[in-house]
Amino acid sequence: MISNWLSAALARRNIHYGWVMVGVTFLTALITAGTVGAPGVFIVPLQQEFGWSTAEISSALSIRFILFGLMAPFAAALLNRYGLRNVTLLSLLIVASALVMSLAMTDVWHLVLLWGVVIGLGTGMTALVLGATIATRWFAARRGLVVGILTASVATGQLVFLPLLAAITERLGWRIALLLVCVMLGVAALAVLLVVRDRPSDLGLRPFGDAGTEPLPAPPPNTAPIMAAALGTLRDAARTRVFWILFATFFICGASTNGLVQVHLIPMCLDFGIPQVQAAGLLAAMGIFDFVGTILSGWLSDRYDNRWLLFWYYGLRGLSLLLLPFSDFSFYGLSLFAMFYGLDWIATVPPTVRLTAQRFGPERANLVFGWIFAGHQLGAGAAAFGAGLSRTMLASYLPAFFIAGALCIIAALIILAVSRPPKPVIA
Repeated sequence: MISNWLSAALARRNIHYGWVMVGVTFLTALITAGTVGAPGVFIVPLQQEFGWSTAEISSALSIRFILFGLMAPFAAALLNRYGLRNVTLLSLLIVASALVMSLAMTDVWHLVLLWGVVIGLGTGMTALVLGATIATRWFAARRGLVVGILTASVATGQLVFLPLLAAITERLGWRIALLLVCVMLGVAALAVLLVVRDRPSDLGLRPFGDAGTEPLPAPPPNTAPIMAAALGTLRDAARTRVFWILFATFFICGASTNGLVQVHLIPMCLDFGIPQVQAAGLLAAMGIFDFVGTILSGWLSDRYDNRWLLFWYYGLRGLSLLLLPFSDFSFYGLSLFAMFYGLDWIATVPPTVRLTAQRFGPERANLVFGWIFAGHQLGAGAAAFGAGLSRTMLASYLPAFFIAGALCIIAALIILAVSRPPKPVIA
């Protein structure tokens, strides 16, 4: 297999195969992020072609966000039972099939079914849980950095795809832009098929940073029912205070990022006379800063108290959202917002993953984080629908941005209620 040949070639150069896994996962997450973010570009064209209201379109996107999150804990169980490659390939196939079928949609229920239900379930089969699984299985050191790199792929996906999709949509229509996304999903599926392996032991390796000399033995076959594994983990985690604090703060994280800015920033900019391509460029600029900020966050989370990192991330994000309506939506004001907000868009993920692994152990970390991520997407779904409803009922998105900013300030305060992890005892 290509993976065996590649592993041997890398070993001669003293490069661990885990970094190849990071690269392929980064590519897959990057393209999936483009798929998840694309509807923000398509809202206005869909309104113009079909006459659907912002609230109707937002309802489909809200369903997608919620299912994307609710699938996360079951995705972790699927990854543990059926393997990284099999589950990721199935996810990409489902998403691509839904996008191809949506080229022929004519009624709003088609949008809800394909972009809401099917794509929500398909993208949710990997979600951020895939990156957390790669980090905990393939790396004994640099886990925070790996999570930061893989999480930053979301920002890079916006950087690469959204301005391009906006330009194609403006010149050739939204269907041609959607076809480009399908082609890229095919490229990601081919890379996963050729390169991805489930565990280091499949290649006779130990995790990166593990000083042992013999490969770790393969775990016994996982025959536990998917529902039992996911729900059993929720039952145990829900008995702890730290789980509910992380769940609540991640709910606010989703409400202030994916569900609000990713979906509604472009149409809000159009309300203020900013062209769609320029608005998509604003999201791309956020992507540049978030790429830097999230990787830096991963580096910091390996070295500093993750609770205080989250305090500053949520606090600064809340201030940026509260100040956005006072920027006058000028070039200078929006550029400052893109830099300030972009630096910690998803910088919250590495510290949250590390806190989860510290409190619940590396073996159950991906399952517990799956439930915490479900809270993230419930928040995203609530914000996606709530902001669309605000625009339809009040003719303004600004109330949704004020509410999201205030919630971030609350998240900054409650994260400090997590107790410090116990220090290891020196023998």
